[in-house]
Amino acid sequence: MLIEASSDYPSTWSAIHIQAIVPKIGCTPETLRSWHKKHIDQPIPVSVQAQIDKERIKALERENKELKQANEIIRKAAAFFAQAELDRPPK
Repeated sequence: MLIEASSDYPSTWSAIHIQAIVPKIGCTPETLRSWHKKHIDQPIPVSVQAQIDKERIKALERENKELKQANEIIRKAAAFFAQAELDRPPK
């Protein structure tokens, strides 16, 4: 619950208090914070980390491709409108 909620708040501590997670699970805020810290500090296995890295690289490559396509569209639109401006008769 805390990991899901922490992305909506500026800090983990505010997620613990604002979200009122502590009363839902029946512990103190400090206990929940220490459990969260232990969870975060656990090393991620190499195979899992490699898979996470592969997925991230795929997502970044996909985003890069989309951005290149968007830049190409913008470049062509700018050239089109620049040419239209040159072809327009003066006022």
